[in-house]
Amino acid sequence: MGRAFEFRKARKMKRWSAMAKAFTRIGKDIVMAVKEGGPDPDTNSRLRAVIQNAKSVNMPKDNIERAIKRASDKSQGDYKIVLFEGYAPHGIAVLVETATDNNNRTVANIRSYFNKCDGNLGTSGSVEFMFDHTCNFRIPSEGIDAEELELELIDFGAEEVFEDEDGILIYAPFEAFGALQKELEGRGIEIISSGFERIPQVTKKLSPEEAADVEKLLEKLDEDDDVQNVYHTMEETSEE
Repeated sequence: MGRAFEFRKARKMKRWSAMAKAFTRIGKDIVMAVKEGGPDPDTNSRLRAVIQNAKSVNMPKDNIERAIKRASDKSQGDYKIVLFEGYAPHGIAVLVETATDNNNRTVANIRSYFNKCDGNLGTSGSVEFMFDHTCNFRIPSEGIDAEELELELIDFGAEEVFEDEDGILIYAPFEAFGALQKELEGRGIEIISSGFERIPQVTKKLSPEEAADVEKLLEKLDEDDDVQNVYHTMEETSEE
């Protein structure tokens, strides 16, 4: 198995752990998708993908429809994706993805978390290069051979395909998202969920005490409503 498999395994119990937080994140994704391509999922592939993700975390249909309706209102502000880069204690690189409608607020909050937890907020480009920007799709495993599918999807950008207890996961570079989404839909394969992740190229092992120092910062970042995802180079152990 490759890095995507190990990364997913280690993060499995940590990502989207709080349902309310998941709904907040997806609600912002809906707004951005509607603003970009309109409220009709049949003609807006990005919105179609977000709705699939909403269903995968059991977001009620009424919530999804309300979010689309709000996003279609011209008075609804837009969210912008802003990356923050820096270092946690013990030399751990941290990359923070935010979706914000108030950049000044978000900058102030993120800077305060780094400062309070003995970290350092860096400049643009200071750590982003340490992570591979990837896209992923989860599909049902029933009736599908993962190894055979991997060979068939290589031409569309797939780099790693593996099966776990929740289905089959397909990983590819960020740029391959549209081609893979189109190919899977063209084949009539159900897309349970999809998204983007940043996989650290190299990780660093810390002692339990050092890891606890880093976790303090990661927890503060993850609790912020503007934060969509937090990635880092600390080696994580998978939770079985």
